[in-house]
Amino acid sequence: MMTLERPLIANEGDTRTPETPRTTSVLTVAVPVFNERETLLEIVRQVRGATLPAGVEREIILVDDGSTDGTTELLRSDVESRFADVRVLYHAQNRGKGAGIISAVAAAQGDFLVVQDADLEYDPNEFPLLLAPMLTGKADVVYGSRFLGKIAGMKGANLLANRLLTGATNLLFPGARITDEATCYKMFRLSVLRSFPLKAQRFDFCPEVTAKVLKRGYRIHEVPITYRARTEAQGKKIRWTDGVDALWTLLKYRFTD
Repeated sequence: MMTLERPLIANEGDTRTPETPRTTSVLTVAVPVFNERETLLEIVRQVRGATLPAGVEREIILVDDGSTDGTTELLRSDVESRFADVRVLYHAQNRGKGAGIISAVAAAQGDFLVVQDADLEYDPNEFPLLLAPMLTGKADVVYGSRFLGKIAGMKGANLLANRLLTGATNLLFPGARITDEATCYKMFRLSVLRSFPLKAQRFDFCPEVTAKVLKRGYRIHEVPITYRARTEAQGKKIRWTDGVDALWTLLKYRFTD
């Protein structure tokens, strides 16, 4: 968590006090997708079926990042234009997770945006946990921390890499007190996310956005979540080289923008 704080960013014309919940709002769920044919329909079902707090609606933006395993065809036949709360965007070529998120951010129409992987490692039913600090005006940015919650199946090497990246974040950014820098579950007020440039194309989205949030003095509020890791055989794509890239990204954005 951060000790640095700045005033909450309100929507233009918003006269609420920080303690007054919004009566109606929209959560954008950004789902970058690459070769997720086996889990695609299930994650759509879970995200659409997740219970949200009263007064919160959802829009789901799936970004197909040049899939080659039949995911694109499945999106066109079974998802696209079938649900009022789902939109599908397509990249002609694979560009990376960060590129998918950036496309979703540009298209989003919500008040808040959360990143959702398509691989079933994270549970959309925990969206209310992340939304609670937002709706009460206590946070601009909320991370779902696996290390404050429950973790199942994470390999030792991945655990160590996550710990190292989180430690580096807290060391590089004075006042930072976060426990899970690399979590997928990052939720933002959309106005915050659009207040700085995003350039990451791959898994370096996480360290880039973390660095830019912290440099601007936003407080990262963390809530505990559950996490069920999948294996490489099940399609997990992140590699040890992505950890090196993440560390370099943290260093780069500590001193540049």
